[in-house]
Amino acid sequence: MKAYGMFMKSIAAAILIATATFSAQAQFKSGYAELEDSETISALREHISTISAASMEGRLAGSEGERATAEYVSDVLKEYGIDVLSGKDGEVFGIRQDNGDTLTSRNVVAFLQGSDPKLFKNYIVIGARMDNLGIGSMTVNGRKVEKNYYGANGNASGLAMMLELAKMLETNKLLLRRSILFIGFGASCQTFSGSWYFLNRSFSDVANIDAMINLDMVGTGSLGFYAYTASNADLNQQLNAEASKLQPITPQIVGQEPYPSDHRSFYGKEIPSVYFTTGIYPEHDTERDTQSIIDYDTMERELEYVYNFTVSLANGPKPAFRPSEAKGSGRAIPYYDCDVKPTFFGHSDPRYFLTKWVYSYLKYPKEAVNQGIQGNVQVSFIIDEDGKVKDAKVVRSVDPLLDAEAVKVISASPDWKPGMSDGKRVKSEMTLYVEFRLEKKGSFGIKKHEN
Repeated sequence: MKAYGMFMKSIAAAILIATATFSAQAQFKSGYAELEDSETISALREHISTISAASMEGRLAGSEGERATAEYVSDVLKEYGIDVLSGKDGEVFGIRQDNGDTLTSRNVVAFLQGSDPKLFKNYIVIGARMDNLGIGSMTVNGRKVEKNYYGANGNASGLAMMLELAKMLETNKLLLRRSILFIGFGASCQTFSGSWYFLNRSFSDVANIDAMINLDMVGTGSLGFYAYTASNADLNQQLNAEASKLQPITPQIVGQEPYPSDHRSFYGKEIPSVYFTTGIYPEHDTERDTQSIIDYDTMERELEYVYNFTVSLANGPKPAFRPSEAKGSGRAIPYYDCDVKPTFFGHSDPRYFLTKWVYSYLKYPKEAVNQGIQGNVQVSFIIDEDGKVKDAKVVRSVDPLLDAEAVKVISASPDWKPGMSDGKRVKSEMTLYVEFRLEKKGSFGIKKHEN
């Protein structure tokens, strides 16, 4: 309970202290920047190259790389005039693991006060995950080889955008009626532990969080720019209103979740949330996820859009949390709308199902290996009132060979414990990406997401 009091005292102190004005000349310089780069692109390059550097060793949750990332994020936010509430190393928390050990991770939490005499006590949360997969090892020709999962797009890009967004908002803070909380989430790959800890253990004023913006994998804009709201009518209306204005780029509103991320924890607290992302990309969760794949020009345009949207969200009416219209209608309910989410052998996180079932029994079709076919098959399926998996179908195809294998393995799933709403068992719908990846010529690997 001590964390509650210290955290809220930090908020109160930040409200009473006037935020220092940031000099427009203060800027991180990047040795990688091209001569024609804008100051914003130069800063984005610097953030991404630092956070995804080899020395960070993939920022595995609980690692020195994750701690160093938290320190970097804190330092930049302070440089940009934002009140950091969580200390140099972040707000530390522990995760009890299956072997009984405790993994130590951390969040970075910072605060920008709103200007409205009443609404400054309400918050918009802007979050981005800090951790990635760390260092992986494999045996090639009898020799152990280590792979560094740099995570430039996943998610150094989201952190970089959050930092530059913080700078823009601080410069124009008098335009903001609500206050802003900037959060770098630790241990996101560990079932979104950082966002869960923030909402359930750290921050006692959750009821005054009016909305959340999640930035995860935003650096490959040539593949598209998306906004996901879980079909929230108020947020969709606001997104469409922003799109009607003169914008450098506008996101496509999608009904299917592009990829699991920390917005889910906020849905669990019935906080309206929008997830901005450029979606899954070929280098995702591989050692090829380096800053060479980042589309900085498009990322700068995305940043301008997210800034405009954030200002509108901070100043407009509070969006309502609107569960799916399917709830109570007899149709399948999206899993995140269930009062009690469906579980696979006691785990509600879809990654457990992927690791323990899908990737354990998935077979890479030989013909697909011979043809060099790889990619991420998006599959949706129903978990009925008895927990049985039904109606698995491909939402986003890669190739008929891979599509068929993904559907086959998911359809053969053992029974789940069904989801519940209003005290009754319900049909629920889940959508997952099943990844097929060739490791090198003549061999293949099916990515296993370790929890």
